[in-house]
Amino acid sequence: MPSSAPPLRRARVSIALVFAVHGAVTGSFATRIPALQDRLQLSPGELGLALVMPAVGASLAMPLAGRVTHRLGARAAIRLLLALWCSALALPGLAPGLPWLCLALLVYGAASGMADVAMNAEGVEVERRLGKSIMSGLHGMWSLGGLVASAFGALAARQHLGACVHLAIAAAVLLTLGQLVGAGLLDVRPEPQAEAPPRFALPPRSALLIGLVGFCAVFAEGAGSDWAGVYLRDLTGAAAGTAAMAYTAFAFTMTAARLAGDAVVRRLGPVRTVRLGGAVAAAGGVLVVVAGSPAVAIPGFALLGIGIAVVIPLAFAAAGHAGPNPSQAIAGVATVTYTSGLIAPAIVGTIAQGSSLRVSFTVVTVLVAALIGTAGTLRSAGASASVPGEGTTAHAEERAEL
Repeated sequence: MPSSAPPLRRARVSIALVFAVHGAVTGSFATRIPALQDRLQLSPGELGLALVMPAVGASLAMPLAGRVTHRLGARAAIRLLLALWCSALALPGLAPGLPWLCLALLVYGAASGMADVAMNAEGVEVERRLGKSIMSGLHGMWSLGGLVASAFGALAARQHLGACVHLAIAAAVLLTLGQLVGAGLLDVRPEPQAEAPPRFALPPRSALLIGLVGFCAVFAEGAGSDWAGVYLRDLTGAAAGTAAMAYTAFAFTMTAARLAGDAVVRRLGPVRTVRLGGAVAAAGGVLVVVAGSPAVAIPGFALLGIGIAVVIPLAFAAAGHAGPNPSQAIAGVATVTYTSGLIAPAIVGTIAQGSSLRVSFTVVTVLVAALIGTAGTLRSAGASASVPGEGTTAHAEERAEL
């Protein structure tokens, strides 16, 4: 075994744990949103305004990640940006009013976006050196970290622990964990003669095309996350506990599919995997749209989660493999997908107000079905991340089809 193998294995474990810590910050915050609303006495509209700020901050700051990584090197940049992200978790609990909460969430989102780009670029580099797909599993670890942290957050809420105290404790614990797990990352540095990336730049056209594929998946993710429970309550007459199971099924199947997704990608290749995912998600969307009872709607949301699970990991992988500047390309894809996540819940609500939630999820179904036709955009990931002797036929067949 080459001497470089142990550090590469260690880097794979480290980046997986970095993803888990990043997801845990999100899961910790999500569980305390109701407590923050109650403490600050925010109306639904005021809360909605505040919750837009993380996506705005992330979209504005993500192009800076490439510059930070170029200057510090990948390992130091990820550890720094992850530390800022974990520390920012404490800020919302300290906000004395709506303006300060908006500012705190803007900073929180900016730190999240920069760390997101840097760690995905590191994941792409580890994947490239390993010669096999790992991005789906990394995003599965992000989802798993979020689920575990949300369980602790729910316990803290049940024990009436204040959001300020809980978020401060979670920030300190995750900050420490983030620094420990980041020690094994690859210290990827640019060539000495390499020019620093611009502070702000439009993403390359290839990244925008890949981002549109991610847009469809993230739109469905935002719709499913925010509206699954409401859909069951309003359209199937489900009780509150049963309605909550729709989101649980959606989140659980998405996490499980991401953790298992790399094996599918290695066998089928990225393009066929996304096409299959689009078909599964569309089937789930159809079940949701026609559902008259929870027994039909809940499996529909579960299939929707399975179908879109690997699309974002593969979109980031395709962007990172597509050009000489992975951070800039990933930032471009992330900006498009973050925008989708930002607008999806609002668009679903607007359509529902003008017609019905069934019509809203008909739109979602059409978008995920579009993955079947647009998956070819991800062919660069299939060309770059194949395993020697494993999945080669699938990748060759994809390129022949395209």
